[in-house]
Amino acid sequence: MITFDQTKGTFHLSNGQISYVMQIEDGGNLAHIYYGKQLADYSGGYRYPRVDRSFSPNPPDSTDRLFSLDTLMMEFPGNGFGDFREAAYDIRHNDGSHVTHFVYQEHQIMQGKPSIAGLPQTHGEAEAIETLCLSLVDETAKVELKLFYSIFADTAAIVRSSQLINHHEAQVSIEQFASQSLDFPNRPLDLIHLHGAWARERQITREPIQIGTKRLDSKRGASSHQQNPFSIVADPQTTENQGECFGFSLLYSGSHETIIQRDPYQQTRVVMGINSYHFNWQLNHGEVFQAPEVVIAYSDQGLNQLSHVYHNFYDQHLIRGTYKNQERPILINNWEATYFDFNEDKLEQLVSEAKDLGIELFVLDDGWFGKREDDRTSLGDWVENEGKLASGLAGFANKVKDKGMQFGLWLEPEMMSGDSDLYRAHPEWRLEVPNRQPSLSRSQYVLDFSRQDVRDHIYRQLQDLFDRVPIDYIKWDMNRNMSDVYSLLLAPAQQGEVAHRYMLGLYDFLETLTTTYPHILFEGCSGGGGRFDAGFLYYMPQIWTSDNTDAIARLKIQYGTSLVYPPSTMGSHVSAVPNHQTHRNTDLSIRGHVAMSGLLGYELDLTQLSTEEKAVITEQISFYKKHRRLLQFGTFVRLLSPFDGNDTAWMYISKDQSEALVFYFRVLAEASAPFVTLKLQGLAAEKQYESDYGVIGGDELMQMGIYIDPHLAGDYVSQMIHFKVIE
Repeated sequence: MITFDQTKGTFHLSNGQISYVMQIEDGGNLAHIYYGKQLADYSGGYRYPRVDRSFSPNPPDSTDRLFSLDTLMMEFPGNGFGDFREAAYDIRHNDGSHVTHFVYQEHQIMQGKPSIAGLPQTHGEAEAIETLCLSLVDETAKVELKLFYSIFADTAAIVRSSQLINHHEAQVSIEQFASQSLDFPNRPLDLIHLHGAWARERQITREPIQIGTKRLDSKRGASSHQQNPFSIVADPQTTENQGECFGFSLLYSGSHETIIQRDPYQQTRVVMGINSYHFNWQLNHGEVFQAPEVVIAYSDQGLNQLSHVYHNFYDQHLIRGTYKNQERPILINNWEATYFDFNEDKLEQLVSEAKDLGIELFVLDDGWFGKREDDRTSLGDWVENEGKLASGLAGFANKVKDKGMQFGLWLEPEMMSGDSDLYRAHPEWRLEVPNRQPSLSRSQYVLDFSRQDVRDHIYRQLQDLFDRVPIDYIKWDMNRNMSDVYSLLLAPAQQGEVAHRYMLGLYDFLETLTTTYPHILFEGCSGGGGRFDAGFLYYMPQIWTSDNTDAIARLKIQYGTSLVYPPSTMGSHVSAVPNHQTHRNTDLSIRGHVAMSGLLGYELDLTQLSTEEKAVITEQISFYKKHRRLLQFGTFVRLLSPFDGNDTAWMYISKDQSEALVFYFRVLAEASAPFVTLKLQGLAAEKQYESDYGVIGGDELMQMGIYIDPHLAGDYVSQMIHFKVIE
């Protein structure tokens, strides 16, 4: 899949779906040539034109006035030696200079994919992967840059990462080090990205890329509610179903940045990696700094196909462990049913009702530990709240298990309350700047997970808990972002390392915990979807999509999330009305249809339901169990966008195209409204499908479509249609 033409100095990565081409240019400068649809071969004819661009310097080892790095499409650009555009790296040397000029030295093509120590990473069978490792050096500075490109036989994506090695006797300071950079030649392009806020995550924005620089980032110490570490660059004519688009997904859960720059010659550069804001890493002689991976995916058939690339790739080559490709249980979480006000009798009533409805997993949320009766105390004290449960935590868990259900718990291990035994014993374990009072958020501090002693203490508590209580599921929460980012164990010159060292410490913690307890299903959470990223999916195969459980709000949240993350990762619950976040009233039917468009769960007081409501939920659960494989691992297709109007629709198709589920949602009713025609996708054109509409050919369903039920009445309504092939 990877070839090197020594005569032309070109590298060509291809797998029948995509091609990625680079060229060693004059002076050993590595130029980007092409990324896109498969090329049978590369002739070498797309070498960058030689033109004298005024005020564009020539490389120091060149007297050719027609050649400048200021305009060349670069593979991993720097700054300070002729390229004035945005850089992928910034290294300060011992003499105070920032000039580092990497030129090609050698390369290695290897079968499989080398492991990355301490970071989340994609994986697969070695015989189905090839990796190119390019070594570039700055002989003067004695630093080496390694660029890794992995191509998989079964996907239209390239996995990239970068590595810096210091061969100099003196220390160097890394002030920026991206995971990847990609240059596009002159062409109009749109930028699509996922922004938001708490309870309004991953909203889609699409905008033309204009001359200048745009930065998408999080400085919060987490991937954040506000800006997901994912972007798309697309042809302006690209829709869900046609056109070229390129996705950039960072496997990292901390502060991140994506820089999009369009230069005066209409060339576009996309740089992605760890956020360079206040980042500074001291690299000593012989040490290596490894940047996180980025998955760069390609589609020439629109955004849906791009999503299919990511969904399949992350299901098969990112998620791992016991729950990879395994159906996930239907759960009930007690949080919105009881909040902190619960006892064992109340919980047992919920468990009994849940069992009768067919729910498979009971999750005990916040309030079971320390002296936790509200959100102001006890984080860090992961010991049982004595007396809260009459039978004790293990006793209650065994009662749940005796009913044939699984048992789960909520945790927030990265935090410490000011009112906690842990804080009273170790106030120095929080992130804090000396001689300054650190900020509180939700009455809690951030534990310094860059410290081994902190991680060891928390791990011992969790180990004791997991070994004593029969736990099947953990909801891992994080309810504030980082401020006062300073570690008392590090020297002043190393404080720019703290945020990344925190993430490395957390990843190390999670690697040990999840591999020691492989039977536990871990679900990530950060006030809902504040850390919904590909990095966290490496450790936890599903994530709580949003604290906002309102079905109408969830249409946009889940639609946006689906651009990159598969349905098998999206926790989605039916909650009570009026909704606790929006105070909106919606019918159980639409709440169920939205929630089963992910990993179905319930988060309401089951003891307060009417007989009719229980019957509806029983039917929802029965239906979901019957179609769980399709809903969790089928091909997900977006049909109508909630960002474009009043209607939303999506569908799931089995891998063999024998079955499909279609969901339609309408927000507001309209008098004398036009009829809605829904054209389906992804079916077998030659097959006949049976549904409530009768027997209809796949070609007809895709070319003509179906009318949505014109008798749907009122606001907030939905329709679900099941299609099954007639053999």
